Amino acid sequence: MANFRILYTEDDETLAFLTKDNLEQNHYTITHCNDGEVALETFKNNTFDICILDIMMPKIDGFELATAIRKLNSDIPIIFLSAKTLKEDRIKGLKLGADDYLIKPFSIEELLLKIEIFLKRSQKQNFEEKNLYTVGKYQFDTKNYVIFNDNEKIKLTERESELLKLFLDNKNVVLKREEILKSLWGDDDYFMGRSLDVFISRLRKILANEKEIIIENLHGIGFRFSVEL
Repeated sequence: MANFRILYTEDDETLAFLTKDNLEQNHYTITHCNDGEVALETFKNNTFDICILDIMMPKIDGFELATAIRKLNSDIPIIFLSAKTLKEDRIKGLKLGADDYLIKPFSIEELLLKIEIFLKRSQKQNFEEKNLYTVGKYQFDTKNYVIFNDNEKIKLTERESELLKLFLDNKNVVLKREEILKSLWGDDDYFMGRSLDVFISRLRKILANEKEIIIENLHGIGFRFSVEL
């Protein structure tokens, strides 16, 4: 559970502190934002497993934020937390793509149960369905080690495919060099490191025309696969 990352928005500092503290005690990693504008930028630049969104927030409200998040990621679970009790608000939230809508004051036990349910469902779907990824103008078939579109088909090696999938599963996240090596080869020795550099150069060449995709070398640390929106 320690690896699950939650984007949590709430402008009531007392409620935010109590909720964040309870979630962290249950071993979740929480990123808290107190307005919707900051939350949207945070979502664009990081990877999360679930979003818990207050509705009545400054700058961008929860409904607008959920709409923007759904355009960026159609699968991530979203739970609304709101003092709005009208049936119309609940229906609006669910129609926007939220997985659930809890009314304040809510039970932290119920919230934890909802989080667990939706994370399990999401992880199962990812395991069963995440064979195709979108990479710029291409589709990436992880099972057959190929990226393709209507006009082009590029065969990857197994290692190149594993590396690209690792980057796509960690978009905009810094991956340490040793983490990549151990994930792909189970070791981080010098010769494996040289091979990694070759594979990264190959992926950069393949994706050279995808201007929004950057494989950034952070000297002495590792790499970041960035997708600019």
